Amino acid sequence: MKVQDLMTQKVLTVAPQDSVERVFLMFIYEKIRHVPVVEKKKLVGIISDRDLKKIVGAPKKFLVRPDGTTLTITARKVHTLMTSKVVTVEPRQRAADAAALMAKKKIGALPVVHRNRLVGILTETDILRAFVKLCNELDSINLKPLVDLLQGLNPEKPPRPTRR
Repeated sequence: MKVQDLMTQKVLTVAPQDSVERVFLMFIYEKIRHVPVVEKKKLVGIISDRDLKKIVGAPKKFLVRPDGTTLTITARKVHTLMTSKVVTVEPRQRAADAAALMAKKKIGALPVVHRNRLVGILTETDILRAFVKLCNELDSINLKPLVDLLQGLNPEKPPRPTRR
């Protein structure tokens, strides 16, 4: 299985000069947790919901809800929070290798780049969906004939090699 089989191809992106508020709203309304940062069609970073949690400083009033509660966030630009040393994968790379890389680096998403162009994003959710699908497929395989065959072999008396 390849990365291209699992990745999301319709990728929402932001620019380094976009406001963090824009990213925040994308996370809420699009129900995503990672957004690649692109400048002049080139991937220059990635910003995650975890990056937003790092925001410190004086908050400003952002949204007043009908019930009177307010939502606050600082006034910053994406480039001040994004990760610029982005770990990426190629679409034809093995999905298992990409998943291992995500686990090793403790990251939740990998931008998929081909010929220096962003072509998709692979997230932990994509990996989990594939895992569930594979588990369900494995559960549906009837292994009884193989088990019966293996039980029929006597492991205490291995076959003797024949001489010619």
